[in-house]
Amino acid sequence: MSATPLLELRGIDKSFGPVQVLRDVAFAVQPGEVTALVGDNGAGKSTLVKCISGIHPTDAGEFFFEGAPVSINSPRDAAGLGIEVVYQDLALCDNLDIVQNMFLGREKRSGLVLDEATMEQMAADTLAGLSVRTVQSLRQHVSSLSGGQRQTVAIAKAVLWNSKLVILDEPTAALGVAQTAQVLELVRRLADNGLAVVLISHNMNDVFAVSDRIAALYLGQMVAQVRTTDVTHAQVVELITAGRTESTADLGKTTSTGADR
Repeated sequence: MSATPLLELRGIDKSFGPVQVLRDVAFAVQPGEVTALVGDNGAGKSTLVKCISGIHPTDAGEFFFEGAPVSINSPRDAAGLGIEVVYQDLALCDNLDIVQNMFLGREKRSGLVLDEATMEQMAADTLAGLSVRTVQSLRQHVSSLSGGQRQTVAIAKAVLWNSKLVILDEPTAALGVAQTAQVLELVRRLADNGLAVVLISHNMNDVFAVSDRIAALYLGQMVAQVRTTDVTHAQVVELITAGRTESTADLGKTTSTGADR
């Protein structure tokens, strides 16, 4: 594991009018790891992700990417660094096929004509690189895909552009058992391929199944960022619901905003 986090946030504050949503948040993710971002509704998870992705400007704090200070003022800035977000609604167009969805807004052209062959080959290579074999044809309309297949296409779309960090918002929500297993396997494979992955989930079984670290937000504050193997389900639930656990002192020994030092 790299000694330097791929992405590190320090002292992030964000308010909407009189409501302070994030308070002095420190957060870090490592390449080759899945970091689960957990917290109750209203804890600030979505706001934090939107700050990372450049949708919301921060009021205070610093961003570091691969150890260097950076400014993220727009989604274009985030994409330029290699940060991609797969939101819960997936943002796929049912009336387009898989290739068209993966290149939507970023189409390859040969002169004035769409370079369909190049796009199809790139899509095929990306899916093959993720060991995805559940799709029958790249020219299937997304409307014909199952929930798990749709999630797979959305993730493949995110990693198509040489991404370094992929943020997944509730990727297994509303999926069946088999489809959930398929998506979690893909999430793990992303990290095994060297990407940093942030997994937002309320499902503790999913969190413990694939994550290397768990970062817990409570009322806009980061109350712990620990190795998954150092905490129990019960302790994580306590962090989510109360902002602390009875074993806070023990957790303090492993809490870290970056690599273990």
